[in-house]
Amino acid sequence: MKKCIILANGKPPSKNAITFLMRNGYSTLFCADGGANSALKMSLTPTYIIGDLDSIKKNTLRYYKDKSIIIKLKRQNDTDVEKCLKHAIKLNFEEAVLTAVTGDRLDHTFCNLGIVLKFIDKISVKIVAENSLLIALTGIKKLNTFPGETISIYGINDKTRISSSGLKYPLRNTALPFGQKESTSNIALTDQISLKVTNGLVFIIRDFHTMKNNGLI
Repeated sequence: MKKCIILANGKPPSKNAITFLMRNGYSTLFCADGGANSALKMSLTPTYIIGDLDSIKKNTLRYYKDKSIIIKLKRQNDTDVEKCLKHAIKLNFEEAVLTAVTGDRLDHTFCNLGIVLKFIDKISVKIVAENSLLIALTGIKKLNTFPGETISIYGINDKTRISSSGLKYPLRNTALPFGQKESTSNIALTDQISLKVTNGLVFIIRDFHTMKNNGLI
């Protein structure tokens, strides 16, 4: 499976988090415009820098001029993160981890959460933000975990139904419409949990560092 990382222009993760992902299959680094500034600070060399290039610093652009593939796209009907995702899809990547997609702009955060849903039929998109890893799920899925791990589940609308096994607070054909009901800080009881999601999608949020330290990524 071809997997990549997309580093956006929000609050970046630690260099350790990115290099860990790169060692574990996410070997191609895309920078969405100003994300290249963060890459430079972390001494990382992106394979691609994509966007309208209005946020990348001149010294950053000069540094990567002969080191990365730089693609300037002036169109304004999609974000720089979306531009990166569309190029990744064109190159047949099947999974992308978005990083630095949260920060001091709540509208950007909401937009990037929506991007996970928007592209789910074309590429699997995850988000690493601060200490959290977010994924979107539908259908029947088994997740490797460990007893005591905290797992939060959020639905989108009241049509989506979730059933679970292996959680302390089980879900039985339950709807978790956003703003009405959620399964925050549920707890795994076993080494594997099962989820059945019908008529839609749910967000699963887990602790990135806990997963990393327990070999779950």
